[in-house]
Amino acid sequence: MTQDDRSGAGPAVRNADADWDRFDPSSYVDDNYLQVRDDDRHILRVVRDFFTDAGFRRGRFGIRRGERTAVDVGTGANLYPALAMLPFVDRLVLVERGAANVAWLDRQQAEFDDNWLLFWNELTTRRPYRRVRDPRQLFRQKAHIRHDDLFRLKGRQYDLGTMFFVAESLSTKEAEFIGAMESFVGSLRQGAPFATSHMENSHGYSVHGVPFPAHAVDKAAVEDVLTRVATDVSVQRVPYGADGSLREGHEAMIVATGRAGPRAVRE
Repeated sequence: MTQDDRSGAGPAVRNADADWDRFDPSSYVDDNYLQVRDDDRHILRVVRDFFTDAGFRRGRFGIRRGERTAVDVGTGANLYPALAMLPFVDRLVLVERGAANVAWLDRQQAEFDDNWLLFWNELTTRRPYRRVRDPRQLFRQKAHIRHDDLFRLKGRQYDLGTMFFVAESLSTKEAEFIGAMESFVGSLRQGAPFATSHMENSHGYSVHGVPFPAHAVDKAAVEDVLTRVATDVSVQRVPYGADGSLREGHEAMIVATGRAGPRAVRE
């Protein structure tokens, strides 16, 4: 799902300029995630099938020998990317910058809200998810919340990764969109499967009346960045379905899958 978008373009705003501690996760969930929209359902199914079919194997350099670690970058108030990785790893790191979002994630780790079971149910048509008896308990056991900045991610440390509606939703600057994508893919071990999603042509958004920046991207922009730093890249445009447009002037979301390549940054 995406944030509340504004039309038009204002002055340039860097990631460091935005007051992320004022992001209201409860309002964000109420606006976006109480039900599963058709577009989110499509994205979930793409990611579910990609991870299930990826031939995922244990990383060689886990925290303990043979341990698999995943990362969800910029989790915010959206648990469904993390849930999509839950059956495949031993440890799930949720990286989030905003203080209010971190507090919300702490509460969700204890017992996530019922609406997230609707998203989980979209995953259970595939065996790895269907075999999970209690997703709440498994999330509680595996999730580790890290209050940190995505631009400070260490390289080559994760075996699986997601970053949903983040890279284009933190700054108006193209360089920071590219830098966020490179930082995310660079944090994954070479060959690690990953998925990203994006809001197409967002020019900014607000959460409970607080404005936040965005950089407008399209399918080609996502492909351009990922093909430089990843392999087996697949990018799909996801038009809005029967639920209709989220915001005036918006027509689609974007979902991408691939594997971390040999280079962490562009040449």
